[in-house]
Amino acid sequence: MNREGSNPDTNAPMPDLDGLEDKLGHSFNDTDLLVQALTHSGAAPSRLDSNERMEFLGDRVLGLALAGMLLKNFPEEAEGKIGYRFSALARAESLTRIAEEIGLAPHVRLSRGEEEIGGRNNPGILADCCEAVIASLYLDGGFEVAEQFVHTYWAPLMDENLSPPKDAKTLLQEWAQGQGLPLPVYRVTDEEGPAHAPRFMVEASVHERQPATGEGPSKQAAEQAAAEILLERIKGQP
Repeated sequence: MNREGSNPDTNAPMPDLDGLEDKLGHSFNDTDLLVQALTHSGAAPSRLDSNERMEFLGDRVLGLALAGMLLKNFPEEAEGKIGYRFSALARAESLTRIAEEIGLAPHVRLSRGEEEIGGRNNPGILADCCEAVIASLYLDGGFEVAEQFVHTYWAPLMDENLSPPKDAKTLLQEWAQGQGLPLPVYRVTDEEGPAHAPRFMVEASVHERQPATGEGPSKQAAEQAAAEILLERIKGQP
């Protein structure tokens, strides 16, 4: 394949990959793998030609690399604390942050429609592409190549939190239990957007507290957002 390639949905050529390969720390033998990892479903001839299947694989490769990394760096911590660290490092926000660090946005292949509504800066799209890129590194160079990429970019994130972080849902649950209240309840109130880029609205409530609503590209992300808002509200109330 020509390294420049072409976008199946627009007349914009595929950006040069050399600079991106430098950021990834790997020169691809099969650049088609990297191009597919960068191809959003709306810009692909079919969903099988998009990066969706690679996202699935990349999520597993990232998980294995992070698990090994955490066990090595925190040999004295129990599984529960390791789990908190893992959740923080593997969440979509961390993937988006890495995508921004390596300058992934200009290389993503989008449909005209997605481009026009700002899809290139959509955190969910960037996170998904980052997972797919990890898969492309694994498929082209093996696990060691993908693992090295994860170590390079996730180690600084890991070092930022010397104590095991807890996500908002866990903190809200612990607060409720500490108050002797029922566990938080999460309810999807709305879902909008196309199938390839949905937005979920979720309401979080605890006993008689005023519910809080959060949104995100997945139910899990929206639940976290709602939990975080409700926690902030609780902190400001007697």
